[in-house]
Amino acid sequence: MTTYVALLRGINVSGHRPVPMQKLAATCTALGLGSVVTYLQSGNVVADADDDDAAGLRLRLEAAIHEAFGFPVVVLLRTAQQLEAVVASNPFAAAAADNPKLVHVTFLSELPAPDTVARLQTRSFEPDAIHVVGSEAYLHCPGGYGRTKLSNPFLERALAVCATTRNWATVTRLAAMAGERRR
Repeated sequence: MTTYVALLRGINVSGHRPVPMQKLAATCTALGLGSVVTYLQSGNVVADADDDDAAGLRLRLEAAIHEAFGFPVVVLLRTAQQLEAVVASNPFAAAAADNPKLVHVTFLSELPAPDTVARLQTRSFEPDAIHVVGSEAYLHCPGGYGRTKLSNPFLERALAVCATTRNWATVTRLAAMAGERRR
């Protein structure tokens, strides 16, 4: 049994692409996932799966969500262990401890090309900062995420991948929820 966190991209934003969490949980359960729990309205699901084929599960989730809600949704998956590693690897841990609302993680659908990451990380976005570690981009936005140039659409274009962003409080809560199942 593998515990996954599914992160849905671009739902329930300003009334567009509505996905009620109760129906999302039912959709995941009907797909065969166990112990399904949603968190917040931004499309976060913690669930257990019998198989460890994350790529296949992601495709099945995307197809089931499309069928249930009538529009395509990109799903990014992380295992409980991967999410624990995301928390442990935060280069902005001190800033997150001071004010978790100013630190975000953008989850990337795949590893971006190294040259693309290098180009992005050499640019200045002051006062904001970005650090890409594997398939996550960590953001420190002292002026708030709503004011940063490092938005989800910008990072998708700059890194040529699909992405979805969560604030640090959500990331750590999801990691805790997923980690509780492993104990």
